[in-house]
Amino acid sequence: MKKDNQSCLSEMILIGFSDFKTIQELLLCLVLIFYFIALMGNSFVLILTIFSPTLHTPMYFFLWNLSFLEIGYTSSISPKMLVNLLSEKQTISFWGCGCQMCFFILFSVTECCLLCVMAYDRYVAICKPLQYPYIMNYRECVHFVAVSWAFGILMGLGQSVSIFTLRFCGLDRISHFFCDIMPVLRLTSTDTYKNEVANAILTMVFALIPLLLILFSYILIISTILMMPVAKNRQKAFSTCSSHLTVVLLYYGTITAAYIHPNSANSQDNNRFLALLYTIVTPSLNPIIYSLRNKEIKSAFMKTVAKLCVLLG
Repeated sequence: MKKDNQSCLSEMILIGFSDFKTIQELLLCLVLIFYFIALMGNSFVLILTIFSPTLHTPMYFFLWNLSFLEIGYTSSISPKMLVNLLSEKQTISFWGCGCQMCFFILFSVTECCLLCVMAYDRYVAICKPLQYPYIMNYRECVHFVAVSWAFGILMGLGQSVSIFTLRFCGLDRISHFFCDIMPVLRLTSTDTYKNEVANAILTMVFALIPLLLILFSYILIISTILMMPVAKNRQKAFSTCSSHLTVVLLYYGTITAAYIHPNSANSQDNNRFLALLYTIVTPSLNPIIYSLRNKEIKSAFMKTVAKLCVLLG
């Protein structure tokens, strides 16, 4: 990068929740607790899916990747947030901000794509059960995951490079607790119209389209389930989809609440608190949702514990 294009700023200030002094300690405790739960819960799913042969199926292969994503997703934000909540000087280096944005976009886009792939997996399993082993073979599963990661990497690098090659001089206060796209763009001293249009288009492509595909998949899934003659089969089919559908609603619901709302005087404050949900809370709840509502994971856990008891006993 040429020197002329480099920023005047060497660091930026993350305002975070510094204007809410009375709840700083409460926020610190909550973020620490939820971050710990996210790390432990998703690590539990990672380890269990690796060491339990009964979980070596396409659905749990995708779940393994989702858990890995959730660890990276929350770890790109939570540690820096915890440091800033403990420190009076709530700063982040210019290039550190760029890296944080890159990883946040990377993990967000990959998760949207992966949730779409998981919906397709459930569609094939319920609507085309006889063809499932051929359609969702190991090779195809790897392709689906690789494409999801490729989209995430391209989006993360592309967006962060296009933004951080702009000129930043003067303003250095980001009205957020992490380097999100729009709060950072407000600091640049150059015209950001093209960046904003590109961000809107790419958001539609990599967030809205996967959501529509997920909804379409579940319309087909639900219509197929309702036509099943045996009630027990209907209940079993619903149970295999309930965890994924809950995660989708939780993830997209919190993001929609944060980004799609009328502008108001308190919108920035609302954004910060809503962002806590999808960056800190959601990654900690996903492994709990999958574990509590999934008999196969419970069974695999009990078998693993029994094996450990035999080995240690």
